[in-house]
Amino acid sequence: MTPREAFDRYHQSVYRFAYRLTAREDLAEDITQECFLAFVRNPQRYDRSRGSVKTYLFAIARRLALKQYRDERGCAPLTGHEIAAESGGAWELSSAVARAVAELPQLQRETVILFEYEGFTLAEIAEVVSADVGAIKSRLHRARENLRRSLAAYREVGNENGAI
Repeated sequence: MTPREAFDRYHQSVYRFAYRLTAREDLAEDITQECFLAFVRNPQRYDRSRGSVKTYLFAIARRLALKQYRDERGCAPLTGHEIAAESGGAWELSSAVARAVAELPQLQRETVILFEYEGFTLAEIAEVVSADVGAIKSRLHRARENLRRSLAAYREVGNENGAI
């Protein structure tokens, strides 16, 4: 797959991933651009035997987001409350879920985003974050438990069966 084909196919997904990690449009755009520039500049760095182009690009985006976080610790991402305020309150449950995901620890947040929002398999997530599948399962389990606790009030109100 050429860098152009990869861009056409994955740029929206990479942007969504970067946005969900940073909660900032400007950073997500920069990370997405840098991700694809890295692929264009050094396409030979992609090794097909180590995974798909998709997982390669998401791994680049993840590293760039983590680097951005380390470089600009004073500039924190939006909190869950700020994300909810931006949504206008029209979708209370959606805002609550976004807030709860944004408040997860970094490793859990990226695992949930990749699995639930981007449709990655556990093995693909393991490739993206350079971890074993067992660690990914554990992160996903802990994230779901944290989300279950954070959203408990919505489960009780949501319906008679307690499901959101």
